[in-house]
Amino acid sequence: MKHVVPPDERGLDYLEIRGLTVEFDGFRAVDGVDLTLLQGRLHFLIGPNGAGKTTLVDAVTGLVPGSGLARYRGRELLGLRSHKVVQAGVGRTFQTATVFEELTVLQNLDIAGGVHRSAWGMLRARRGVPEYVESALETIGLSDLRDRPAGVLAHGQKQWLEIGMLLVQDSKVMLLDEPVAGMSAEERTETGELLRRIGAERTIVVIEHDMEFVRTFADVVTVLHAGKVLTEGTVAEIQADPRVQEVYLGRTAEGADHA
Repeated sequence: MKHVVPPDERGLDYLEIRGLTVEFDGFRAVDGVDLTLLQGRLHFLIGPNGAGKTTLVDAVTGLVPGSGLARYRGRELLGLRSHKVVQAGVGRTFQTATVFEELTVLQNLDIAGGVHRSAWGMLRARRGVPEYVESALETIGLSDLRDRPAGVLAHGQKQWLEIGMLLVQDSKVMLLDEPVAGMSAEERTETGELLRRIGAERTIVVIEHDMEFVRTFADVVTVLHAGKVLTEGTVAEIQADPRVQEVYLGRTAEGADHA
């Protein structure tokens, strides 16, 4: 496995997780996980059913209680309410897109961007479309659909809209839960290219079970098993690891992964 250069030596923003543990009625869904998630890399989390991937993200984003440490830019995230985590620059998506389907694409983005506006600013009349919303529309490729209700978008476009909502929130850490599930091959490729475009200045972490997508776009892969880190490395390194082959890659019959 390649040695990971400590983040302070790289001079990059990073999300540091140490000893993260989540328990439900005595069962450890996440068991002492250590991760250093660096800016500028597409970092994938994989693992079989029940590995603890989504639970880990839930703990970092304030949806379930956890112990240990999850720190971004010197700020401890564990124990914060979800909206405070967003304000700290950490955003996430879910396995099912959570857009406002009756509102337009533009309105979805404008509402998401309100997380950084004051209550007074939210009440004042808006003049035109904010530049950061226009930029997000262009980045996610939905400029031509800005006035369409989000509910009529194709499945992949809804996922891109969710990523756009994180962009207007100025999320510097993006935790994406199976963003290409149910997408066509073309949509998966476009999504991977989108993540590469926005990833240079962000820390992007992707929970994924689509190994072809992982092989194509991952810079670093962490394999979770039974709530613990099994191994971490490049795609080639994790594919060559016999432990990974045993607990995950060889279990094609298990199908989709919903940890």
